Amino acid sequence: MTAVTDQDNGNGNGSGSGKTAGDTSGRGGDGRWDDGLIARRAAAAEADEAGEATPRAPAQDDAEPQVEAYVPSGGPLPPRLDALRELVGLSRARLDRDTLAEAGRVLDEAAARQRLSSRHTVIAVAGATGSGKSTLFNALAGAPISDTGLRRPTTSQPIACSWTDGAAGLLDRLAVPGRLRRRPHPGPAAFDEALQGLVLVDLPDHDSAATEHRDQVDRVLALVDAVIWVVDPEKYADAALHERYLRPLAGHAEVTFVVLNQTDRLPGEAADLVLDDLRRLLDEDGIALGEHGEPGATVMSLSALTGDGVPELREMVGRFVQDRTAATRRLWADVDAAAARLRPVYVAEGRPGLGERAREEFTDRLAEAVGAGAAGQAAEREWRRNAGRACGTPWLRLWRWYENRGLPGSLDRMGQALTPPEEELTARQRVEQAVRIVADDAADGLPGPWAQAVREAAFNGAKGLPEALDELAVKAGAPGAAKRGGGTEAGQGAAAPLGGTLGGRPAKPPRPKWWPAAVLAQVSMTLLQIFGGLWLVGQIIGVLEPGLVTPALIMLAGVVGGPLVEWSCAAAIRGPARRYGQDAERRLREAAAGCGRARVLDPVAAELVRYREVRERYVTVTEFSTTGR
Repeated sequence: MTAVTDQDNGNGNGSGSGKTAGDTSGRGGDGRWDDGLIARRAAAAEADEAGEATPRAPAQDDAEPQVEAYVPSGGPLPPRLDALRELVGLSRARLDRDTLAEAGRVLDEAAARQRLSSRHTVIAVAGATGSGKSTLFNALAGAPISDTGLRRPTTSQPIACSWTDGAAGLLDRLAVPGRLRRRPHPGPAAFDEALQGLVLVDLPDHDSAATEHRDQVDRVLALVDAVIWVVDPEKYADAALHERYLRPLAGHAEVTFVVLNQTDRLPGEAADLVLDDLRRLLDEDGIALGEHGEPGATVMSLSALTGDGVPELREMVGRFVQDRTAATRRLWADVDAAAARLRPVYVAEGRPGLGERAREEFTDRLAEAVGAGAAGQAAEREWRRNAGRACGTPWLRLWRWYENRGLPGSLDRMGQALTPPEEELTARQRVEQAVRIVADDAADGLPGPWAQAVREAAFNGAKGLPEALDELAVKAGAPGAAKRGGGTEAGQGAAAPLGGTLGGRPAKPPRPKWWPAAVLAQVSMTLLQIFGGLWLVGQIIGVLEPGLVTPALIMLAGVVGGPLVEWSCAAAIRGPARRYGQDAERRLREAAAGCGRARVLDPVAAELVRYREVRERYVTVTEFSTTGR
């Protein structure tokens, strides 16, 4: 038998109309041309002129329906595609285009496939040079559609054979030229009900010396619903086949047939031995074999030349086509492959994030950098110093004034010294170190792109953080906040300013209610000293009557009572002073924590939330990958 091709008449219009063996001229039963849209319109016009009342049967290209919309077979595939689409959308700002390219291609191809016929299953026949794939293609079609011979390569472009109408859109997607679209020769193969809906595509050799042939193979294999790999006893272990195609497509086992051809060349049990070795190689490639009713690749041996085993393959292909799930399974495997490729950029090691401990340590470092502890100690000293001014003896206060009146080397002059640049630099380095540590803690275990995004968020938020901490220290009333070039005793021991000009002297600490009584007692002791002293002086100069005991006792009471009052007040103010210092430290610490949280922790947390969102989408994409289709 001979197959009718568009090459027979030389005008291939790509209609793919199937004609009988006796109609090789391309004419109808009345001898007229009946091939192509123009011819059919001409025939219709002649029928109208002749007044024909009998309606004409529609030609093949007029058959309805031409295209049936793709209808997924239920299951989790649509949610997976939606999740993958959302995943790509959420990741565009964090991942480069090359990383998302494969996922985008899968989404585009899935959308394109779902717009086309679900009644058809597109199966490609692929193989190496001389493997006999074109011979097998012709055997399945029941006619010599694809050229075979000793010349290599024989097949230079994809040739398609469609068993039913309505596959034009699918073949357009595969870019199969119209002149290379065929229909099976009328016969058992053409009228096999199980093959109705099959679109068989014969590909060029995948190991062809012509680069364009290999490119066509790669392009079509990415678009078909299933593939029949044809291997021969000589090249079934070829590294090019296993490393370039079978191993990368291991996840597509359910839509893969591996056929050992040319078994007629193997004597005795050699075919079984070669087939077993082929199974071993496929297992090493990670391809699941469909044995014992389990899902996986179909592996078998046959001879396309003698026909041995071809009916069994045709029967398997028929069941596969009638199942009408090949496209869904192919898309499912494509999503699995895209998800596996994206795994390194979405799956974290451990449990990354910002824990309470990391937040507290960050706050501690900022508080140390801003000098919260030293500010609290300075506030406590300020309280005590203020109490000493109010409750201390006037003679001691006069001595302190004299000591600190501005002599070189005095404590005040030392406190008013300029802040050493080294201390300022150290404070800035403390802030940078705190930001770097919290960023590393948050990014620990994250995939590379997301870890980089977390660090960038932290470092961008840290810009201007030292100056903001300075401003907050002033607003918080930190006793250690002093102008550069001038300060207070309270600033001694506080951390150096962080880069801004800290202005203003802190307000004096509030006094407790008992302070007026303490002041009155101190004044009384002072008056007793003065009164007793004047009494003694009057007796010495003779103005008053002699009697040293009474004025001496009065003066002694004042001399002893003054320090006692001062010491009593010092003991009484120890607790309030400590609480005052702790409160000052807490205020500055909270101010630094709030600034650090707003500028660093919140942006970092936002990046972590974004990662968790894409991680959830990724889980949705992958959660059914091993449990169903």
